[in-house]
Amino acid sequence: MMQQEYQKYYVPAQSPWPIVGAIALFLIAVGAGNFVVEATKGESGYGSYILLAGIVVLLVMLVGWFKNQIDESMAGLYSDQLGRSYRQGMSWFIFSEVMFFGAFFGALYYARFIAVPWLGGDSNNAMTNEVLWPGFEAMWPLVSTPGGISTQEMSPGGLPTINTIILLISSVTLHFAHVGLEQNKRKQLTIMLGITILLGCGFLFLQVEEYIHAYRDLGLTLQSGIYGNTFFMLTGFHGMHVTLGTIILIVMFFRVLKGHFTPKEHFAFQAGSWYWHFVDVVWVMLFIFVYVL
Repeated sequence: MMQQEYQKYYVPAQSPWPIVGAIALFLIAVGAGNFVVEATKGESGYGSYILLAGIVVLLVMLVGWFKNQIDESMAGLYSDQLGRSYRQGMSWFIFSEVMFFGAFFGALYYARFIAVPWLGGDSNNAMTNEVLWPGFEAMWPLVSTPGGISTQEMSPGGLPTINTIILLISSVTLHFAHVGLEQNKRKQLTIMLGITILLGCGFLFLQVEEYIHAYRDLGLTLQSGIYGNTFFMLTGFHGMHVTLGTIILIVMFFRVLKGHFTPKEHFAFQAGSWYWHFVDVVWVMLFIFVYVL
């Protein structure tokens, strides 16, 4: 009777990084929630400090965990079986992100196509608009609030369009970086990946400029009712994902400079590429549903 052969499966030592990551996410959730409430009420508090602390702890966790993963990979401790586990894990992670943004797009859909028409008297709510604030119009975006705050909508032209072009180009450059890696063209890989990172940083810079324009020129803030809330919720969370994606690509860039990855063994790079393309697709949908329609 032949003895069945099993692939080795590396079991890592106990790590502090999962609990550190959980603490970071807890601080981010509490800080972001308090920050939004404080900003909506026009108050100052500790929300922004808690949020900043959470981000710092998260970055420490990412650096430490990435370092452990890189050391284990370069030591040849991983096998094909573990590689399949990583691919499944990354696939489920991206699926969870799809559901994450799906919930926010669902909130936008509900506010725009269900709640606002109802408030305007649709269906059996004919008298609803008579008990709302003076001057209420069932339109999207709602540019006035019960407190009398008025704003302007963000135009799709200008910065949003430029940012859309930037992200689309970044997907192309990252694709050619991946092709360079698969064909062992290290110069192409390095140049195209570097350009992708610069485009990601450019997107984030222009998004900050857009927020400044929204607050200073349009009066579009977190106090601008449902329109301001959904606008900053969707674009802000997307900006956070672009930031994370850019950090991942920067890590990949330095690994490339150190000679890591081969045409056959480069799932870490591939996972980062998957994530970046996902973020780009989300932005295209966000641009259409938040800015254009």
